[in-house]
Amino acid sequence: MTSTAPHPQQGQDAGQEPPSWQRRLRRFGYAPPARTGLRERLVPPFVRPSAGAVALLGLPRVLVDRVTRWAAWGGPLLVALVAGLMRFWNLGSPKAVIFDETYYAKDAWALINQGYEGSWPKDIDKSILANPDAVTVPVEPGYVVHPPVGKWVIGLGEHFFGFTPFGWRFMVAVLGTLSVLMLCRIGRRLFRSTFLGCLAGALLAVDGLHFVMSRTALLDQVLMFFVVAAFGCLLIDRDWARRRLAAALPEDDEGVLRPDAAVAEGLRLGWRPWRLAAGVMLGLAFATKWNGLYIMAAFGLLTVLWDVGARKTAGAVHTYAAVLKKDLLPAFTSLVPVALVTYVASWTGWIASDKGYFRNWAAEQDRATGGGLWSWMPDWLRSLWHYEVEVYNFHVNLTSGHTYQSNPWSWIVLGRPVSYFYEDPSPGKDGCPADATEKCAREVLALGTPLLWWAACFAVLYVLWRWFFRRDWRAGAIACGIAAGWLPWFLYQERTIFLFYAVVFVPFLCLAVTMMIGAVIGPPGSTERRRTFGAVGAGVLVLLIIWNFIYFWPLYTGQPIPMEGWRNRMWLDTWV
Repeated sequence: MTSTAPHPQQGQDAGQEPPSWQRRLRRFGYAPPARTGLRERLVPPFVRPSAGAVALLGLPRVLVDRVTRWAAWGGPLLVALVAGLMRFWNLGSPKAVIFDETYYAKDAWALINQGYEGSWPKDIDKSILANPDAVTVPVEPGYVVHPPVGKWVIGLGEHFFGFTPFGWRFMVAVLGTLSVLMLCRIGRRLFRSTFLGCLAGALLAVDGLHFVMSRTALLDQVLMFFVVAAFGCLLIDRDWARRRLAAALPEDDEGVLRPDAAVAEGLRLGWRPWRLAAGVMLGLAFATKWNGLYIMAAFGLLTVLWDVGARKTAGAVHTYAAVLKKDLLPAFTSLVPVALVTYVASWTGWIASDKGYFRNWAAEQDRATGGGLWSWMPDWLRSLWHYEVEVYNFHVNLTSGHTYQSNPWSWIVLGRPVSYFYEDPSPGKDGCPADATEKCAREVLALGTPLLWWAACFAVLYVLWRWFFRRDWRAGAIACGIAAGWLPWFLYQERTIFLFYAVVFVPFLCLAVTMMIGAVIGPPGSTERRRTFGAVGAGVLVLLIIWNFIYFWPLYTGQPIPMEGWRNRMWLDTWV
């Protein structure tokens, strides 16, 4: 009689029934992970071309392997090159101060010239565009509500290329290009596939919101760069820690790695430079905009859970106790104190100056009150703390209405994009064709590529399903990045917020779409017919997304188009 009992899982005795929770979840699509070797589970190998693919190419295996190794960096660099060419093309256009560039471009110029932000006259923008060399940086300090790192980054471009639209957009375009390169490499490490890694970077390269933000001197793109960099550092650290565990585990007589509770629970992983680097990146993110704090908390929890998974896979019995003793304090120290020190260091220009806003608040308080409970602390630290409290009160009470404000519920479907710049030139002027029957439209619209974002709606659901039912850590990592950048805004329903804040989690949406496309193509071992249909379907989706980006190109770059063409691109009434 043939047995219908399921196959035993890793660590499960033959003939033993699987746990009841697994039997229940199978009704919803849950499947236990396939049994693989311990070494492969700790450090999965990268995908190599199959024997069938090598035979189809008709090339020697040695040459294919060499090209595969080259593609690990060559592919991402090529994708980043294309992304950079698009982002730097005509970067100084529109020659205008668009949207919130009116704050950050000027604050950045003041920072690199005097170390603190100045109080600019209201109508100075036209003078800056006409003759920036004649503009004097105001000595009077200005009240600003964001930390300085993003403005230091913008100011670096202004230092090299002048106080011009090209100058203040230059470094943001650099970071936008580098983030594409990083996402290619992150996707490659996450999925163990160079192809899928390059696909994730390519999707980011053709996302309209990321593209527009890469060409605009705002802080959110700088924040996104440091968030992606921190995620990449933690991903490398994860592989490093698991390789260390694998190297310490014993092998049997056949060279097969075996779990060992003593090693898994007792090994100290020691110096972890990539996690320290992640702490610095998270500090720079927090020092660009405060919502980096939420991301730091989420990523801190993520890296600890990764340690839990690594020690459990290596054979730990008391997994959480081992992580608590061996990993929790080093993880906290590598991230939180390092990030806080980085944050404080970012205020060096303000600290070194005696003219910054609120810089002398503590000294003035001491003169007025004769000192107080905290008078033993340095004046600059007390003044900085007071400044931070004032800024916090500003942010939580920012409820004034704005034409382009939106609710975070609508972001994922692009409910209300933000128009950064709009002109309606007459026929024959500013690029509008002379034979046009009506005025043209020239707009820079912070709108994600619609087909990419709408595909991401399904991809997010797929990632959540994959994480919950298949226990796929990659899906959990992607979901963490999306949640950390998106969910905190739901706590501030009364605050004035905008869709372009979502650029922080756009890279993780691209990873989610990539993971979904990988599933559409088919897992390893699929039949040739399954792979063919999957590849065709995935290819059609990617080509449609690229076409969609090209179609909206005029709205991303501020190119003048006939009014009828502009109306045709207003797919939703809320985009107007």
